[in-house]
Amino acid sequence: MTRFSERTLTEVPEKHQVTEVGVPHPRATLALTSAATAVALMTYTAPMVTLPDIAAALHTPLSAQAWLLNGTPLGLAALLLVAGSLADDYGRRRIFLAGTFALGITTALSALASSTWLFTLTRIAQGASSAALLASSLGLIVHAFPTPRGRLHATGVWGAFVSGGIAVGPLVAGAMPDWRVAYGVLGAAAIVVAALGVRTLSESRAPRGGRPDLAGAVTFGLALVALVAALTLGRDGWLRAPVGLLLLAAVVLVGVFALIERRGGTPMIDLSLLRHRLFLASSAGGLFTGLAVIGLFSFLPTLLQQTLRLSAMDTAWLFLLWSGLSFGVALQARRLAGRVSSRHQLALGFLLHAAGVLTMLGALGSDSWLRLLPGLVIAGVGSGLLNAALPLLSVESVPAARAAMGSGAQQTFRYIGSCAGVALTIAIATSAGGGLARGADIAMVVSAGLAVVAAVSVGVLRERA
Repeated sequence: MTRFSERTLTEVPEKHQVTEVGVPHPRATLALTSAATAVALMTYTAPMVTLPDIAAALHTPLSAQAWLLNGTPLGLAALLLVAGSLADDYGRRRIFLAGTFALGITTALSALASSTWLFTLTRIAQGASSAALLASSLGLIVHAFPTPRGRLHATGVWGAFVSGGIAVGPLVAGAMPDWRVAYGVLGAAAIVVAALGVRTLSESRAPRGGRPDLAGAVTFGLALVALVAALTLGRDGWLRAPVGLLLLAAVVLVGVFALIERRGGTPMIDLSLLRHRLFLASSAGGLFTGLAVIGLFSFLPTLLQQTLRLSAMDTAWLFLLWSGLSFGVALQARRLAGRVSSRHQLALGFLLHAAGVLTMLGALGSDSWLRLLPGLVIAGVGSGLLNAALPLLSVESVPAARAAMGSGAQQTFRYIGSCAGVALTIAIATSAGGGLARGADIAMVVSAGLAVVAAVSVGVLRERA
């Protein structure tokens, strides 16, 4: 078997050849892309421990709180594919810097929001900005680290900073005197990183010609909005007409999107890649990471505050046990290379998540946060394996010249899953009879079941010899 990442550029069609502008600085490139990625994930996870305060300040009802969490993943999922294509066509450095600057501005604007919808709109804009920097990050890394060994190290570090951003975001938000101050600090951090990248990063691209696939981006974004709205409204009854119509609209729009991509000259995603099992494994890994892992752990801090009466800062420290272990494991997981494939790391990560979540059953009703510790440790190790394996598999599953598109595709599925997972977790936890503690247990069982399905799926999707 010849993996895509092992192909030389001479094997890539001429119109997909990488164009270089300037000499890359590998360490500086890795440092800046990892730092920007960490800030993006910190911004993404900041509301996890401050959701009660944000909802109170913006007078957000419980039925609409999913939008406060889902704004950023919605923007991410809608634009990651087009951002990856733009990065490959028009310059990865250019898209990275634009996205990082925009993230700083939109994050600062979140601090000024006065209503639920204004805050949600700024969160969607943060997601769109994060899409630009995340999709282009791996393209810059692949350009700066052309050898398989160097790429393995670099993607491992980048994946660890995904976990690091998840870990630090709630701590920063919880440590600030007000959630608005936290957004101001994170916005300033993004602008500083962008300013450092202006003179440090070198340009690369793999131009295909043609125009950006705006029709595909709009259609795909509308499909996601319809899906998230259906899952959010489903909390008040899944058999109601509005829910069914929104789900039908999502399915129809996905079909239209597929038609646009098949007929377009420069599609956001090359649908022929769906014939490759490694690409399917990467996509399935991203989707189920969002559904099973991010969906549950995005709302779990709020459940802890409401059931165990923990403060935002105490919740952030407890959450750090899971996310901090994820960071450490992701940083060291590259040592498994050569002995365990990325696909098998994914499967193991999902199984550990399922085991950890099942270990936490009953903890929220026990009035003791100590019951959570074993499960958080096990699930944290599993999350670290997922965050280390996903970026490497995403660049292995596509031609080297299309690395940003491969990264964008995997992360798109990740945040589609996140949008659906958050809405589903909130719907299950808040509508189940017996109170929040029982609802949380049901949500954990669903999360574990999805993780087991994911482990089986990525386990059987191996490339044919």
